[in-house]
Amino acid sequence: MAVNLPAPQAADLHPVAGLRIGVAEAGIRKANRKDLTVVLIDEGASVAGVFTQNRFCAAPVQVCREHLHSGAIRAMVINTGNANAGTGEDGLIRTRTSCIALARLLEIAPEQVLPFSTGVIMEPLPVERIQAGLPAALADAKESNWLRAAEGIMTTDTVAKAFSKQIDIDGARVTITGISKGAGMIRPNMATMLGYLATDARVDQQLMQQLALELAEGSFNRVTVDGDTSTNDSFVVIATNKAAHAPITSLASAAGQALRAAMLDVARRLAQAIVRDGEGATKFITVRVEGGRDGDECRKVAYAIAHSPLVKTAFFASDPNLGRILAAVGYAGIADLDQTGIDLHLDDVHVAVKGGRNPAYREEDGQRVMKQSEITVRVGLGRGNASDTVWTCDFSHDYVSINADYRS
Repeated sequence: MAVNLPAPQAADLHPVAGLRIGVAEAGIRKANRKDLTVVLIDEGASVAGVFTQNRFCAAPVQVCREHLHSGAIRAMVINTGNANAGTGEDGLIRTRTSCIALARLLEIAPEQVLPFSTGVIMEPLPVERIQAGLPAALADAKESNWLRAAEGIMTTDTVAKAFSKQIDIDGARVTITGISKGAGMIRPNMATMLGYLATDARVDQQLMQQLALELAEGSFNRVTVDGDTSTNDSFVVIATNKAAHAPITSLASAAGQALRAAMLDVARRLAQAIVRDGEGATKFITVRVEGGRDGDECRKVAYAIAHSPLVKTAFFASDPNLGRILAAVGYAGIADLDQTGIDLHLDDVHVAVKGGRNPAYREEDGQRVMKQSEITVRVGLGRGNASDTVWTCDFSHDYVSINADYRS
């Protein structure tokens, strides 16, 4: 059960003009489940993406990078059940075959198709099932299919992840809608498992890569479930250029800042939804590190805490064994860290001061906070003015069970 994450409702997800989505059951790994999604993008859209930094990246990631540099993107094809990672040259051939199949049906170039896969690693992609399922997916295509798409990209997720909002830019209504999937193998490095964020705003193509990077950096690059960076992480940002406002040519302009802030809000909700639905998660944990010399060392400390199995299992047990957090701060990699400058808060409870137990701290106060479903850990380093935040979850028995049985 996801932590305080209700299932999205179709009526709350605004269609994005210039974009249609179709979903089909292709039997890629299991029968009778949505596992093939196509996204059709009108001509003239601006598209960019960021991808995993795992050097053992999947075939679709490699092909996506190629296609984004080759021309105007007109479609995406997404399959679940099979990651097409660790599949060598054969995997690249199968990915390109899926792009060719969709391109032929749409009468566009294969290089105008972005492919995505998620699921089991090191198994051949059943491309013939994708080819057979494409006509049904195309027949299903419509602007209002965002919820079906969110369901169609799920793997071990327990709930679909989709959010939408509308803002006004220069008097014109602008829509932003996005979906994501992911529950395990989550410590994204420039992306998440799969994330798609679309707007009808008018954005110059030359800005799109910067926009995608900034959105990923402020959202999907601030979450972790288990510290593993996936082979397939992909985050794509689409601007269909259908809204009535003047084109945005600078993210520093008033219109650019308004759009970026609104898109970042949706991206953060999508990223946090992944953590809330982390495999076996029972707690949603915010780790905020303050007083660093720079953001990099704040992130080092935050991720050391968020990745620690000892910390995460203590949260699951509601056990205020908070020395584990201080230990993680100590091994985070700050060579000249002065432990006498460290402060630790657990929500409103001041646990440690100047590197030692706060004389006023009581164990029952720590346990009260640990029993909550949402918890904030706040660490003060006492070294400067920088700060940063990471979102994570606990480790439960179910995490082990889910991953032990993943291929069965």
